Amino acid sequence: MTFKKCLFFLMVCFFAFNLKAQQTKIFSHSLVSFKKAEDLYKKKQYQTAQNLFGRIKKDTKDFEVESDCAYYIANCAVRLNQQNADVLMEDFVQNYPTSTKRNAAFLNVATYYFENANYAYAQKWFEKVDESRLTSNQQETYNFSKGYTAFTTKNFTEAKRYLTKVENSSTYGSQAKYYLGFMAYEGDDYTSANTYFDQVSGEEKYKEKLTYYQADLNFKLGKFEEAIKLAKAQLDKSNANEVSELNKIIGESYFNLKNYEEALPYLKAYKGKNGKWSNTDYYQLGYTYYKQKDYTKAVSEFNKIINADDKVAQNAYYHLGESYINLNKKQEALNAFRTASNMIYDVKIQEDAALNYAKLSYEVGNVYKSVPEVLNDFLEKYPNSPHKEHIENLLIDSYITSKNYKEALVVLKGKNSFENKKAYQKVAFYRGLELYNETNYTKAKEFFEGSLKEQIDELYTARATFWLAETNYNTSNFNEALIGFKQFETSGKSSVTPEFAHLDYNLAYTYFKLKDYVKSSASFKNYISKNPKDVNRLNDAYLRLADGYFVSSDYTNAISAYNEAIKIGALEKDYAAFQKALSYGYIGDQTKKIQQLEQFLATYKGSNLQDDALYTLANAYIDNNSTVEAMKTYSKLVNSFPESPLVSKALLRQGLSYYNKNDNAEALSKFKQIAKQFPATPEANQAVATARLIYIDMGQVNDYAAWVKTLGFVQVSNADLDNATYQAAEKQYLDANAKEAIKQFNNYINQFPKGLHAKEAHFYLAQLYYKDNLTENATPHFEYVVNAPKSEFTEEALLRLSQIYLASKDYWKAIPVLKRLEAEANFSQNTLFAQSNIMKAYYELKKYPEADAYANKVLANASIDQNIKNDAKIIIARSALKLNDNQKAQQAYAEVEKTATGETAAEALYYNAYFKHEAKQFEASNVVTQKLVKDYSTYKYYGAKGLIVMAKNFNALDDAFQSTYILESVIKNFATFEDVVQEAQETLKAIKIEQAKTNSSVIPD
Repeated sequence: MTFKKCLFFLMVCFFAFNLKAQQTKIFSHSLVSFKKAEDLYKKKQYQTAQNLFGRIKKDTKDFEVESDCAYYIANCAVRLNQQNADVLMEDFVQNYPTSTKRNAAFLNVATYYFENANYAYAQKWFEKVDESRLTSNQQETYNFSKGYTAFTTKNFTEAKRYLTKVENSSTYGSQAKYYLGFMAYEGDDYTSANTYFDQVSGEEKYKEKLTYYQADLNFKLGKFEEAIKLAKAQLDKSNANEVSELNKIIGESYFNLKNYEEALPYLKAYKGKNGKWSNTDYYQLGYTYYKQKDYTKAVSEFNKIINADDKVAQNAYYHLGESYINLNKKQEALNAFRTASNMIYDVKIQEDAALNYAKLSYEVGNVYKSVPEVLNDFLEKYPNSPHKEHIENLLIDSYITSKNYKEALVVLKGKNSFENKKAYQKVAFYRGLELYNETNYTKAKEFFEGSLKEQIDELYTARATFWLAETNYNTSNFNEALIGFKQFETSGKSSVTPEFAHLDYNLAYTYFKLKDYVKSSASFKNYISKNPKDVNRLNDAYLRLADGYFVSSDYTNAISAYNEAIKIGALEKDYAAFQKALSYGYIGDQTKKIQQLEQFLATYKGSNLQDDALYTLANAYIDNNSTVEAMKTYSKLVNSFPESPLVSKALLRQGLSYYNKNDNAEALSKFKQIAKQFPATPEANQAVATARLIYIDMGQVNDYAAWVKTLGFVQVSNADLDNATYQAAEKQYLDANAKEAIKQFNNYINQFPKGLHAKEAHFYLAQLYYKDNLTENATPHFEYVVNAPKSEFTEEALLRLSQIYLASKDYWKAIPVLKRLEAEANFSQNTLFAQSNIMKAYYELKKYPEADAYANKVLANASIDQNIKNDAKIIIARSALKLNDNQKAQQAYAEVEKTATGETAAEALYYNAYFKHEAKQFEASNVVTQKLVKDYSTYKYYGAKGLIVMAKNFNALDDAFQSTYILESVIKNFATFEDVVQEAQETLKAIKIEQAKTNSSVIPD
């Protein structure tokens, strides 16, 4: 080798050595820094380590060092909770896919999160680890950590898979078994749970916790004594929540051992789950109280169980019913037994509950179903019951005691046994009586006749005979009525009936209607001789007795009877006094007649008979030749009572008196006044006829002819035809040939629309149409009469026209007609009819103050019938409610309740219950509601509304079962009453929301 070559070689070697020395120096420096950074990392100085790794990564040219730096930088970021930690780790995995630390990175990060109890993050990174590349030590730690992570996130399937792999590990075995046992416990695998817990029970760190679980496990495995022992030992070592659960375990274990006395304090100490009890919890405590005969507390627990349908609930409701019975709360027991009887889990309890439900329905009533239906349902469902005969006997009696006659008849239909026929006789009678009191005489008659078809019980045969006769009387079938009353009189049982006391009174009236006044008087005298306690009937009997004598021309006895009526003074004193005065006239004592009439006018100034008395007195003065007094009295009548139908007669009498004295000028003045004010009346016709004589006497026939032409109702040439046509129609009317009479009256009106007898023709035609229920045809004719000058037909026309308007509910038209009737009526009953119907019409038109005013006007009449009084009081009550005057309404309903019957009584009872609820008298309100639903079950609307009040009462009394049961029953059974159902639904929803706060078994709708 040449020198140059050697030199070149040596130089190359020197440079190569020098370069390698420099690289080694740089590498050694990086290695030191890297080692220092690793030491900082191991000392958990992550921020400093991260910074140093960052510088090394930046400066190094070694790919492996760079990869390791990226690994540690990302790990530091994880441990420093830096926001970009996940990104750094993902970047490491992506940028250095061949790094040997890739799997370690996943495991490291997962383990870090696991150790810091951030299990959601740990799970994410555990999922990235490649299990096949782990060492055996790493594998064991990985399995436990991943299993526990799944356990904490309640992924028990995953947890069980990994923890099972390490259950025999010396490091992790005990923990794995504990968690495996816990998962078995949570999954109701109590045998496996017990096995795992037994294997770790000797370890101190699990001992305290395991005692709680083992107590519960033994309880669930039916080892109640062991459960009690373990739970009691744990009580003082547990937190408040666990103490509550342990008390439940101890209490329920004693309960299952039927040691109720020991169970009670522990069951009471239970606080529920999340502050809520379940239906089972309430049942156990309630049953414990029940077994110790503390029925009040038993009820307070059982009645919290609502919306339940299972074996526990059926048992609870049955014993709730038993508890109510022991507390003498039968209505509440009824509902509980009904609920238990509708559940099928225990057939013995179901049948016994159904039996109790049936018997209680008979005893206290049933608003949801008629008592006969309930009893029949039991017999059909349990035909072989040992209680069958007893229930059948109750069934027969229930048709009467339930007073639900309408539905009872439906149940009885088609049943032909002797007992059922006997029951039908009674029920049909009472149903007829109900309809009679509602003035539905046609239907009432059907049921009375139906009752009489089954003449099994003589008492009810007699009573049905009486009321059938009374019904015939009210429908003007007086001959049939008389036969019926006579049959009743000869009945063997009539004397023991409540109707017998009034038989003579009814017979007397029937004879009176048949115009057999001799027999009528005899019967009235028989009735009076028995000294009846009913003052109004006695007063009326004297009046009708006197009337009978009067029409028979026995005026002396008439005077005596009228005097007796006046002494009693309960009814129509003015009528009796007036009739007495007339009677004196008929016996020829004009002086006494005048004296009595003058006394009448002074005494009865408000009487409707004042105008009659004035007219009669004036006539008496004429007969007594006291012409001056007569003329003054006629004038007083005309001036004081210008609307009286007697005004035209008084003016005529004055005119005739002047004519008889040859005072033609005054006579003509009166006759012309009559013709002008009262055209087409008999008085006007007579006035015109007499005026004609005066004009002839005066030789002023032309003046007469001129005057007559101004009168639309006088057609001298047609007068004979007018009279003849009218008389032909009238004859058909009097002969009761209604169809021909209608035809001829219409013919008369068409020929003589302003004829001499137009008013009479319109009136009789209207009456004929009215009798045939052709009210539309009758109306214009009645209107003609009431719009014509007042006459003897006006009052009856006003009455009929008002009845037509009322029947069609045309109250705006009815009221003015009724007000005229009130003002113009001569008969007190028509005045009362007008006032009572004005009252009702105003109420229907929502004119409540006016309705109230007329109701008070009606009540001011002391002699009115009790039913009319009740109508007036109910209008006052309803109007007060509408005007938000609850105090007045309450007082009025209290008055109604004293005497009302039927639907009015049901309404009054409902508001009694309502106002007691408003006053927070909840139990008293329930008592009233029970009476309502028991005694007035036919009137379902008020019964349903009453039940809502009852439900609210029970809710206020903390009886959730009763309140929800009642409301659900209302919703189910009274769908036709939309307003009631809506209120029930709203109330039920509110109660459930409130109950759900403490009862986990209640789920609000």
